[in-house]
Amino acid sequence: MQRLRIKHQTEYLFPSQVTLNQHRLLLRPREGHDVRIESSKLEITPAHNIKWHRDVFDNSLAVVNFAARSDKLVIASEVVIQHFEQAPFDFLVEDYAVNYPFMYAVGEQIDLAAFQRLVFFNDQQIINNWLLQFGLYGMETFGLLVKLNQAICNQFSYQVREEPGVQPPAQTIAQRSGSCRDYATLFIEACRCLGLASRFVSGYLHAPATEAGNATTHAWAEIYLPGTGWKGFDPTAGVVTGNQHIAVAVARDPEAIPPVSGSFIGLGAAMPIMRVNVQVNLLA
Repeated sequence: MQRLRIKHQTEYLFPSQVTLNQHRLLLRPREGHDVRIESSKLEITPAHNIKWHRDVFDNSLAVVNFAARSDKLVIASEVVIQHFEQAPFDFLVEDYAVNYPFMYAVGEQIDLAAFQRLVFFNDQQIINNWLLQFGLYGMETFGLLVKLNQAICNQFSYQVREEPGVQPPAQTIAQRSGSCRDYATLFIEACRCLGLASRFVSGYLHAPATEAGNATTHAWAEIYLPGTGWKGFDPTAGVVTGNQHIAVAVARDPEAIPPVSGSFIGLGAAMPIMRVNVQVNLLA
């Protein structure tokens, strides 16, 4: 087990006072057998009230309503977690799913169907053409996923993108570049083209950059493997996820779970200045 402290601050500076509409925050790590929250603190300026609930994917969602106009919005989250995931390769896949292709068990097909459905349906042919190079049919299923995960890492050039949302997989393939969320989206949609249930994960990464406190949030993918459940793959690094990855939210649609979302009403066309800082530190 390791203890990690996650600090995440988002700051918006407006050119004049604005009315802040309702905001939705996905900042609290997903608890389970591998992650326990030891302490949690959320500080927000200006005056506000918060209501917490679970969304359709069981993510912990904070809904914030503001009581005053302001020229600044600051959202500061600090969470200490206990992470127990130590052996990412210590799992077994059900015999019927060891090799690809396979069909999910009848009892799971209805629940998994939504995660097999493409979000970027118009990119299907381009993705399928890109997949032809790998000769995946007949491969061992986990080996297939590792190969695809590492191929995205090795074939494409990583770039930081500050624009909201994700770029379509066809654009990532054409440009041979993308951000972590673009890589994860391509991996997910490629797996769906292969009939594998896949979902998008937003969260944090413990790495040298996040220790220094000059990082942002991270994104990766999870694939449902019979016998082990949702298994994480990070195509940005080409690795299977482990205790360096801390999931906050999952969704079928990669654009559905930004850490902070909301809107404002104000005069003028000037956009606010946004600053985001994430720091993840290993504690004694």
